[in-house]
Amino acid sequence: MRKLFLILLLIVSSFAKAQELNCSVQVITPQLQTADPKIFDDMKKTITEFMNNRKWTADTYTQNERIECTFLISITKELLADKYQAQVTIQSNRPVFNSGYNSTIFNWVDKDWTIEYAQYQTLDFNENSITSELSSLLAYYAYIIIGLDYDTFSPKGGAPYFAKAQNIVNLNTNAATKGWKAMEQRNRYWLVENLMNAKYDLGHTAIYKYHREGIDKMYDDLENGRKAVLSSFSLLDKLNQENPNSMFIQLFFTAKVDEIVNIFSQAPPIEKTQVINLVSKMDAANSSKYQKILKQ
Repeated sequence: MRKLFLILLLIVSSFAKAQELNCSVQVITPQLQTADPKIFDDMKKTITEFMNNRKWTADTYTQNERIECTFLISITKELLADKYQAQVTIQSNRPVFNSGYNSTIFNWVDKDWTIEYAQYQTLDFNENSITSELSSLLAYYAYIIIGLDYDTFSPKGGAPYFAKAQNIVNLNTNAATKGWKAMEQRNRYWLVENLMNAKYDLGHTAIYKYHREGIDKMYDDLENGRKAVLSSFSLLDKLNQENPNSMFIQLFFTAKVDEIVNIFSQAPPIEKTQVINLVSKMDAANSSKYQKILKQ
């Protein structure tokens, strides 16, 4: 009886202390004709297990607290046997309090993945050394996803995880592949540099205010929740004036543009005008989308 009890306790504990990520992976090969498709099925399985089964933090997560994220890996070129070039779209979200709605936190496209992968290969990761390019890429984005999620729950809560991502960048500085170097533009190096640089601290405050003081409060107090979201844009506007065309601003609005339109479509006219004036100058590429706010 005691043995049965211990087995049941271990099963319950395994569910109570789940890993941080609930990651869905898709691997597509729209431009390849020669490689064996089974390789990419196996790659999908291996990456999914690596992301979901590894413990990325020292914190305890329950099953329903795991961070939902997706990796869409599009293999664009076969460079050598077992070596591929890929473009990867990464997205993560988190639930909004008292609702069935999930808010997108991270929505990013990385065009510079180089993947060396042989069928049935295992993936290992060591924080202090490079085990493979693929594990470095996956771990880097795992920490970015976790860091941004923590940022939404406490001011600068993601800092320890951005530091881990930055360490991965530092380890890969001499890599022959793209995306890790300061001499390149708007890459993994600069993304985490923006997230770690103190001159973007207002951005972390804005992320927290937008989520915890804004959309999380809307179920109980729609008006004040929406005002908190609007005030987060004022912080981002100040940051943007001090650091124009930063990746931090791009990071925020790439994830939020459609959500912002939905939030303010039913706002009072004065708030509609305020939000359009603020966000259109920070996210000029999507200014036509923001104009839809006035039409509803």
